[in-house]
Amino acid sequence: MRKIKNVRLLFLLGMVFLVLTGCKGKGLANEDILERSKSTNEITWGVKYDTRLFGMMDIESRTVQGFDIDIAKALTEKILGKDGKAEFVEVTSKTRIPLLKNGNIDAIIATMTITEERKKQVDFSDVYFDAGQSLLVKKGSPIKNVDDLDASTTVLAVKGSTSAANIRKHAPDANILELENYAEAFTALQSGQGDAMTTDNAILLGIADENPEYTLAGGTFTNEPYGIAINKGQDKFLAAVNQALEEMLADGTYDKIYQKWFPNATEGKVE
Repeated sequence: MRKIKNVRLLFLLGMVFLVLTGCKGKGLANEDILERSKSTNEITWGVKYDTRLFGMMDIESRTVQGFDIDIAKALTEKILGKDGKAEFVEVTSKTRIPLLKNGNIDAIIATMTITEERKKQVDFSDVYFDAGQSLLVKKGSPIKNVDDLDASTTVLAVKGSTSAANIRKHAPDANILELENYAEAFTALQSGQGDAMTTDNAILLGIADENPEYTLAGGTFTNEPYGIAINKGQDKFLAAVNQALEEMLADGTYDKIYQKWFPNATEGKVE
């Protein structure tokens, strides 16, 4: 009988904990983020841990590093001052909006494309990376842009992505070979099964960084800019982020970070 009472007690305590946790999350989500961040002197950013050049966990230092990370740190300093602290929480494409809505993070800076559908759930900052679909080719390739794709060329894309559809629209005569994932597509490019690989320039920049004999050709031919996502109703914080980003563009901070991660490149750079 005593065991049953103990089990009931533990169950009730667990339910109370869940209710309190839920209330806490809801309360955090409704707080004025700019005021809270100034009082705590920190901003919590949702970032990727698995995207080369943008947000990647470094095993040796056990820190997440990348373009998104450095932009977040610089924004934090602009908003809170030199002693401001940028905290990072890992997010994925599936978890980032729920974590923002629950108040677990203050903003998302994680290769997130600004779309009308997403604007129904979150607000976006000004563009901080001008992403779009591009082409990866071997250095010295005669393909300089999407207009060079014709019936004599084969383009490699990933199955189920919008990349193949975009190629059909912009280069209807080109042959398209669809593979299961980016690794297979790049392997096919290396083995000569295709003349170019296509997807977002952010992903291609990461591949080119690891394989310097390959390069991006012709800039982008679709428009899929990245923005920083902030919860609805946080107008003051959104304004502060946009102001900080504007200052970074004006004083050279943005250019310095861009050159650190994308040296001698222009793809995606915001002017």
